[in-house]
Amino acid sequence: MARLSTELQRYFFDEHPPERVTLNDILTLAGERVFGFLFVLLALPSALPVPAPGYSVPFGILLFLLAVQLIVGSKVPWFPERFRQHAIPLKQAQGVLKAGLPWLRRIEALSRPRLTPVCTSLPGRITIGCAIALMAVSMMIPVPLTNTLPAIGIFVVGFGLIDDDGAISLAGLVLCVLGAILTSSVLLFGYTAVRAAITFFKESLFNVSP
Repeated sequence: MARLSTELQRYFFDEHPPERVTLNDILTLAGERVFGFLFVLLALPSALPVPAPGYSVPFGILLFLLAVQLIVGSKVPWFPERFRQHAIPLKQAQGVLKAGLPWLRRIEALSRPRLTPVCTSLPGRITIGCAIALMAVSMMIPVPLTNTLPAIGIFVVGFGLIDDDGAISLAGLVLCVLGAILTSSVLLFGYTAVRAAITFFKESLFNVSP
């Protein structure tokens, strides 16, 4: 089976894809490695160091749906027809892939089947699904710093699933833990800051001299 980067290069650049690409097109391209493929592809825009506004929420929803299906043991992902038919412009997809393909090729140089139970056993897939579901929720939070690291964790975990490379998926799970810590810290800091500001304004309001 061809490498993921080769398949993406062929479909999106070397051949003549339609002007707009749908999720159905991507599912056909993914074949039997569909879960890992979709985790990588949907996390990629938010995982890149280049800002990708507008991707995190819709792709986070799709990633969450995928993760839940992985947890319950689905072999083929299900999506509402509206999602399957949703199209994005080819140029937009190509722009993301131009930035992402070099990173894919670097990881592919290290990827091979090893520690396969991490990716293929029921406990392993449930653990991966739970981690990705949490990171997908983090991606949807409209707060700075809560998108990129969780998306990178999903990207790496998904890449391990493609080749049943448990070592890479474990590395991705470590990134997911770090992403959860970062997101929790950001939210806690925001909550503390807002609470302190409210307290300050209340005290200022009631302590104003007549």
